[in-house]
Amino acid sequence: MSSTTVPEIELALVESVPDQGFHAVPAVVDGDAETLVLYRDGDKVRAWLNVCPHAGRALDWAPGQFLKSREGHLVCAVHGASFELEGGLCVAGPCKGDALRAVPVRVHDGKVLLG
Repeated sequence: MSSTTVPEIELALVESVPDQGFHAVPAVVDGDAETLVLYRDGDKVRAWLNVCPHAGRALDWAPGQFLKSREGHLVCAVHGASFELEGGLCVAGPCKGDALRAVPVRVHDGKVLLG
């Protein structure tokens, strides 16, 4: 039985994602070119597709520029939907109860890797 080595795809350096902040990166997810939103909380990084589940629009108000509410939620710049940052669940706005599509990432040697 042979094993296949999956290449590590580097998305960003951890230091390029501000702590408690966001960073946009291009990636290929399921064969499609996408933009991901990376969020860093200390040494943990989470990623979601940069697509609001309400109307399918990008979450950022300008490329790579994201809004964060006083409550600490990611806010869609188009219709104001608010997403908590643990799992991407919409907690307020037109898509309340829906969630952002999570993309698995991991941190290794100071790099954010896809998968």
